[in-house]
Formats: sequence, structure tokens, C-alpha cells
Amino acid sequence: MRGWLELTVTTLYIRQMKVAIVPIGNSRGVRLPKAVLEQCAFADAAELSVEDGRVVLTPVTTTRAGWAEAFAASPAEPLSKEDRDWLDAPLNAEDA
Repeated sequence: MRGWLELTVTTLYIRQMKVAIVPIGNSRGVRLPKAVLEQCAFADAAELSVEDGRVVLTPVTTTRAGWAEAFAASPAEPLSKEDRDWLDAPLNAEDA
């Protein structure tokens, strides 16, 4: 008879660890473990800053994340005559 296998999945949160600074071309870099990338939600880019002698990496978020949803949720307001005139105005003096 086969027994039951109980599996517990634990999410790994890394608070502090030592890493090697390795040569990368003419520069030097740090390899970030997969657990750190997932924990901090890093994708393909990060913002790097130096604060009080520390290197700080911050995930880059999409600038307009959530704008489409917010725009769709906002009530549409009718355009005023001035707004319509401005939007219909020629783009350059030659079109006037």
C-alpha cells in the first residue's frame, strides 16, 4: 500500500545575505538570486540609487500602470465649445 506524501510549500523571504562582486566586462556586478528577484518583483530593469553609502535597487514599475482602468472608470464629461474648437483647430498656420 502506498502512503500519502504531504508537501508544504514555503515562500523564501531573504532579508540579508552576502554576495560576491564579480567582473562583468569592464564593470563589476552582483548576481541577484531568483528568490530575491521574485521577492522584490524585479523584471528586466531596476532603478539604481546611492543613499547614505548604500546601493539601493528599486523595481521599475510601468509609468502608466492602471491608467486605462482609471480612465474607463471615470465618468465622461461633455466637451465645452472652447474644448471642441481647440481640438478642431489646425495644427500649423498653413492649414488655417
